[in-house]
Amino acid sequence: MTDAWLSDTRSSYDIDAAGYAEKVRGLLGEMPYLRASLTLFAELVHAAGGGPVADVGCGPGYVTGYLHDAGVDVFGIDLSPEMIAIARHDYPDLRFEVGTMTDLDLANNSVVGIIAFWSVIHVPDHAIPGVFEQFRRVLRPQGLLLVGFHVGDETRHTSEGYTRRPINVDSHRRLPSTMMGWLRDAGFTIEAELVIGPDEDVPGAVIFARRDA
Repeated sequence: MTDAWLSDTRSSYDIDAAGYAEKVRGLLGEMPYLRASLTLFAELVHAAGGGPVADVGCGPGYVTGYLHDAGVDVFGIDLSPEMIAIARHDYPDLRFEVGTMTDLDLANNSVVGIIAFWSVIHVPDHAIPGVFEQFRRVLRPQGLLLVGFHVGDETRHTSEGYTRRPINVDSHRRLPSTMMGWLRDAGFTIEAELVIGPDEDVPGAVIFARRDA
């Protein structure tokens, strides 16, 4: 990988995969608004007639598993081989592949939906437009995109993982208006925006968008 941020993100999640997987285990059970967003996403996929959905940056696969239980034909892609190993172990009946959102190994117009659930937070500003262009390329016309992210306007560096081992990864907090601007520029129409925990120190947000025809 030629980009340092990609290499650093991959190696950091390889190092901290077990700790991260434990951290998010049961997370959706504690987050009703996140569950509702995923349930709505599944309903919209079904309403569109179904078809393959890519969970891009799937980590240990908990969102992939949730969508599968909701009847979605979903598969996971993640940069970290160690994360993919955990996902395959925890969800042996589902498909998981190592890959990068900067160069998706998927055919044009091949998926009806993409979910990027807090996975673009490690992508620096200069690379976001290219990532969203990749999403548009592989989505079918009118295909659905759900993006989740931390809200803010700063970058935080993390040097110690959940397992207390050294890692090297940046997390970028962004304003919904900024994200929606990038999505519109990439050829998406915004359908909905939800800010979760606006009074918390670090709110979250989810944006529903569709690829233009």
